[in-house]
Amino acid sequence: MPRSNRPRRRRPAVQNDDDDLSHLLSGWKRTEMRRGVAWNVQPVSAARALKEYSCPGCGGVVVTGVAHLVAWRADGVLGDSSDLDARRHWHSHCWRIS
Repeated sequence: MPRSNRPRRRRPAVQNDDDDLSHLLSGWKRTEMRRGVAWNVQPVSAARALKEYSCPGCGGVVVTGVAHLVAWRADGVLGDSSDLDARRHWHSHCWRIS
């Protein structure tokens, strides 16, 4: 088989979390207290909202392309991985009035 003289593609450099600016585009994670329970809340921009979810606040659908919030318990007793598995996507309005 003949040899290819085309240069090979280099792998992209691995980015550090410090260099990654996606958190600036999607919003900062924060902790909020609701009814005596600590919650981690992270906004999701409309550009990053790629799937439909069911909002636990109103029972409606969080449509693709709509900015919303993701919330999960910050003080769960079963550990961080269990809390992340139980995260829910909320309409921003539904989260504010809950």
